[in-house]
Amino acid sequence: MQRLQPRLVEKPWGRSALPAIFGAGGAVPIGEIWFESAAEKQLPLLVKYIFTSDRLSIQVHPDDTTAQAAGLPFGKEEIWYILDCEPGATLGIGLKQPMTPQAFRAAALDGSIEEMIDWKPVKPGDCYFIPAGTVHAIGAGIVLAEIQQNADVTYRLYDYGRPRELHLDQGLAVSILEPYRRPAVHAPLGTQDAILTPADAPFRLTLHQWDAGVVALPAAEQIWFTPLDGHGAIDGASWTKGDCWLLDGGCRLEAMAPTSALIATLA
Repeated sequence: MQRLQPRLVEKPWGRSALPAIFGAGGAVPIGEIWFESAAEKQLPLLVKYIFTSDRLSIQVHPDDTTAQAAGLPFGKEEIWYILDCEPGATLGIGLKQPMTPQAFRAAALDGSIEEMIDWKPVKPGDCYFIPAGTVHAIGAGIVLAEIQQNADVTYRLYDYGRPRELHLDQGLAVSILEPYRRPAVHAPLGTQDAILTPADAPFRLTLHQWDAGVVALPAAEQIWFTPLDGHGAIDGASWTKGDCWLLDGGCRLEAMAPTSALIATLA
């Protein structure tokens, strides 16, 4: 087992004030916290917290086949679990109606693409799986947990005039320019266990709600344990809300209080 190390990542759309469990923040806006192995070994999944004060870029990720053809180890699929959000917060997922690549390119260049994205209102407990090829953006005023394939491959399609590089050619080559048709999962903390990923996802994510006691872990070689509430011990080592641990099925996990946690394993 190992407690994964949090790394604060500066983003122009991030926040200077973070939740207390992550420290006080600082002069630069922090948009993400990545949980990484101290052994400097790249793990197949990456767990993040994301904090937004402004919209993220409209972007897309390639699938495994396309990424590998470009020399990357794999593509990027991800899932978002909303922990907190301001009234009126939205996620942009897919398009309101199908578009041709030519029309999408023109809209990305003139800014009208903002009105063509399907901005979905969200509330805590909402969860969306984002397959490769899905045009997407995270809106302002949101705190979410993201679990993704650990590939640093993002094609930025539109960025609200920020002076950052765009990747329209690469992005359009992999974008599904259609509405997003998968249903959202709503699984609030403290209610009941829920499977959050669909059957075709490259990893499995579940939300668990436990009372105090010994917890049964899945029989897997790698288990990403992200407690969202509660505290306890893993083979005698203390864990608490805000941690992320890499475990195996042989670990003894104990909850000392009612606990909500995300559990991720490879599919």
